[in-house]
Amino acid sequence: MPFAIGGNARIRTNTPAENAYNALDASNKDIALRQLRLSTGKRINNAGDDVAGYITSRALTARNGALQAALLAVGDAQNVSNITMDSLESINNLLVKVKDAAAQAASGASGTDEKVALAKAAYRFAQQVQTVVDSTVFGGRQLLDGTFSAAFVIGSNASNTLLTLNVDLTKTNSEFNVDSNFFDANAMQTNFFGGITGLDLRDLNNVSSSNLGVFDFSNIQTTLTSLANAINNVNKVAAFVGGISNRLDSQESILNNQIVNYNAAISRIEDADVAKEQLQLVKSQFLQQASLSSLAQANANPQAFLKLIQG
Repeated sequence: MPFAIGGNARIRTNTPAENAYNALDASNKDIALRQLRLSTGKRINNAGDDVAGYITSRALTARNGALQAALLAVGDAQNVSNITMDSLESINNLLVKVKDAAAQAASGASGTDEKVALAKAAYRFAQQVQTVVDSTVFGGRQLLDGTFSAAFVIGSNASNTLLTLNVDLTKTNSEFNVDSNFFDANAMQTNFFGGITGLDLRDLNNVSSSNLGVFDFSNIQTTLTSLANAINNVNKVAAFVGGISNRLDSQESILNNQIVNYNAAISRIEDADVAKEQLQLVKSQFLQQASLSSLAQANANPQAFLKLIQG
């Protein structure tokens, strides 16, 4: 704390000049501080600016980074679920066409040639199911061939926000019930399809005028029932994936809101108030000019007393 000291006849120690110099130094430091804050836009540029605020802002920044990483994971999981749902919808539409062909073949008005033609057309739809499965890929991995499983950390706390998305259509998903333990989308490779044991869509290609096979009058009802159950099970899988997609949408909204709130908290702690800093800068610049004038005057005072010696 500076004090106004008289006794200016003492010229060995120019106390007023030292006080003016100290005031000038303080003004210069404050001007440098305000200019730094205005140029960076930050009130806290190092730990010394605000010890407690520095710790809090850095902790919030680290947590915000984790939230942003979780948001990216949510986006990846959404991509997987959306691609899967779209493919399952395509498979459902194809199976409906296969079932329609079988239902048409079940009509007593359909002759042998018509049934064979319907079976061949239905087989082409079954082949397209396989094409959908083979083309449903994300990140170089097949999503519907029973091999895909991935874990997505969709929150900042991995202990309770780890979502495992297992798109395994070769077995029943534990979160819903289907009629069988098999759901194999590889229709051209196995006799298990859509959770129905014994349903082999390759048999459609074996229908001929001499052997109607799955379109024979004795088998057609079983074929229709199996196709209806397969369609139902495909839809159950799609509904399960849809539920995951809804959760991901909700999590995305939550994470976006949290990121905004954390950014706002960091800003309140760390960012500079431009209007306040500018006001303080003008004040310090005024004090700087006043200190320079005072220092000049204080340095001039001893000159008057030197005249006593000269005289």
